[in-house]
Amino acid sequence: MEKYTDRLKKYRKKTKTEDAILVAHGKIGGYPAVVGIFDFAFMGGSMGTAVGEAIIKASQLALLQEAALILVPASGGARMQEGILSLMQMARTTVAVKKLKEKKLPYINILTNPTMGGVTASFAMLGDITFAEPGSLIGFAGVRVIEQITLAKLPANFQKASYLLDHGMVDQVIHRKDLKKELIKVFKLLHPNQPK
Repeated sequence: MEKYTDRLKKYRKKTKTEDAILVAHGKIGGYPAVVGIFDFAFMGGSMGTAVGEAIIKASQLALLQEAALILVPASGGARMQEGILSLMQMARTTVAVKKLKEKKLPYINILTNPTMGGVTASFAMLGDITFAEPGSLIGFAGVRVIEQITLAKLPANFQKASYLLDHGMVDQVIHRKDLKKELIKVFKLLHPNQPK
């Protein structure tokens, strides 16, 4: 069995990134924003301590810059190789994004395919606005697990973005090419720092 440290080295070499998230800051339509984007190619976009720390730092940067925070998860969930340390990131990231809400700074999630497990059960469903890309799989446990536990047959589109929209779990299903326009609309309503 491959050691975790060796797997990290392999994925760092493969993706040319340090972990499963990249954080950047700048402006979108003149509005200050901090963006955290998951890389599914890095261990399935799993959330370990480095990803949790990156989300916390992104939240702190958004607070410092009085900017919106946009998180774009693509993740299978918590990184099982880190055990309880990975699960702790659920609470840590939840606290971090709550601080943005206290300062009335926009917090937006853009759910991509897939957004699952501990990521869904923490920061990914707490946005002021939650967008989802068409066809994205979004949930905590997989369909087979839920069907085995509940002994019920689930709808064919269960956990798909359209199903979540119909059931009030996301605000809008939107194609990536249309995101900038929609983000600017949201910023006009929610962002405390309007462009001059």
